[in-house]
Amino acid sequence: MAELELADGTIWYETSGDGPPLVFVHGGWLNGRAWDPQVERFADDYRVVTLDVRGHGETGSTDPDEYSIGLFTDDLEALLSALDLERPTLCGLSLGSMVVQEYLDRHPDDAAGAILGGAVRSMPPIELPAGLKSFWSPLPALSMSLSISGSKGTFRSMLSSIQATTGQRWLSVDPAVRAEALEAVGNIPSTEFRKIFDALYRYDPPALTGVETPTLVVHGEQEAPLVKRQGRQIAAAVADGDQRELAGSGHLVNQDRPLAFNAITADFLDRLPAA
Repeated sequence: MAELELADGTIWYETSGDGPPLVFVHGGWLNGRAWDPQVERFADDYRVVTLDVRGHGETGSTDPDEYSIGLFTDDLEALLSALDLERPTLCGLSLGSMVVQEYLDRHPDDAAGAILGGAVRSMPPIELPAGLKSFWSPLPALSMSLSISGSKGTFRSMLSSIQATTGQRWLSVDPAVRAEALEAVGNIPSTEFRKIFDALYRYDPPALTGVETPTLVVHGEQEAPLVKRQGRQIAAAVADGDQRELAGSGHLVNQDRPLAFNAITADFLDRLPAA
């Protein structure tokens, strides 16, 4: 991996292959390794870039006391600039989909394309007034859980709550994928877990009107219904949006169904004007 030195931390990233830039942003509490099936598939034809977002993976803790989707997007912009990547195709999962949406809102036609896996606009996936979100903030309870159960135990509790609410095997339908995700979560310090959660919870999603970038939204069949609804909203908001659903997969759709996800990604990339 390589390092990008910033004023308030160091971002770790990795590049593979050569060709048009294809940049992957992972989901919350995971790391760039979550995209291994896509790196292996596309590095022969693209310059593939993965990064570990602040608080995650090799990047780990950074100086700010508070994170935000805007800060994560600043880091993405800095990385694209440092690598001199123009007209990238951006692929984000979950938290990463928020980062890509923020980038598209800032740069409506600068990216060649965007792929949003497990795409979500807000957490919880119901857009509430900012004042109401503050009044009902789960952060005090989250802090208590982290102090007692740590990052992995708190994440397990979150998964149990989602499954009890939706009746879906939400995170992943594959026990090996689920176990690997929990292992990644367990490596994140409680202080960083809280900062990541806070960034997700406080995010105010953009309308995305005026975005010209071709955008593909991909959800797993076992995705939470409210998240699927937000995905439809994203696909409808942009000028050139489409939505696909993959059977036999959950939120980590790129890992549950890697061959199918890679196939629809390849088809999308082939249809981009830049290709």
